[in-house]
Amino acid sequence: MSVELGIIGYPIGHSISPVFQQAALDHCGIDAAYQAWEVHHDGVGGFVNALRRPGMLGINVTVPHKEAVIPFLDEVDDWAAEAGAVNTIVNRDGRLTGHNTDGTGFLRALREGAGFDPAGRKVLVLGAGGAARGVVLALLRDGVAELVIANRTLQRAEALVRLASSRDIPARAISLTSSDLSQAAAEADLIVNSTTLGMTHGPDEGASPLSREHIPPTALVNDLVYNPLRTPLLQEAEQAGASVLGGIQMLVYQGAASFEMWFGQPAPVPVMLEAASQAMRARSQSLNG
Repeated sequence: MSVELGIIGYPIGHSISPVFQQAALDHCGIDAAYQAWEVHHDGVGGFVNALRRPGMLGINVTVPHKEAVIPFLDEVDDWAAEAGAVNTIVNRDGRLTGHNTDGTGFLRALREGAGFDPAGRKVLVLGAGGAARGVVLALLRDGVAELVIANRTLQRAEALVRLASSRDIPARAISLTSSDLSQAAAEADLIVNSTTLGMTHGPDEGASPLSREHIPPTALVNDLVYNPLRTPLLQEAEQAGASVLGGIQMLVYQGAASFEMWFGQPAPVPVMLEAASQAMRARSQSLNG
């Protein structure tokens, strides 16, 4: 029997999850269709309750509904509870469980995509929004040595610092425009950009949060922005001689974790990565053409 899967958000046209998830389903010979549903804020509850029907395995959830779905679920896992956000819902015989695979997807991208283990390392995180919270929680669970959170609004960065302090991990908050940023970058083993700086069609398209002279060649620079594939920050990092990792990796690995929850089998990550990268290249060419 064919089963249903998909992703909800508002808007949803930008999502490439249907592309790489369907590629994984087809590769594995699974009779299933992965769709994208644009769901308005006031329709979230009704949509989630309808997921209990037979033949619906579950969905992914993207902005702005990651928090809104929680009251309509029967259970959430530890990751989702601590992050305060759900990006994966699994239906088992009408019972809905919520999960957050952003953190595990981020760590898996570091390890498998860049051969980097964050345990015992110094990390600089740029930004303090929802994506940063997932990243910081993952890094704390993995035992980083030290964290610096840089954000335009210092108060939001300080909230993430408190998470680290509760685990006895040294952490401090600085302004994204502070002179302290260059020193924090120089000392970092890993630099993670969770802001929208450099994102295509974003308010700061073409901008980089760091210039090459502030990026140490020994660092790994991971930009969670995946459109464009080669962001301004990654270009600066390459010029500095640093290792780089694009945002498409985390996107695919968090989706792979969802796939594995739904089907109980390994996801074909190389197939998913290639499909996602091809989709982004095609979009870029259509815009430039």
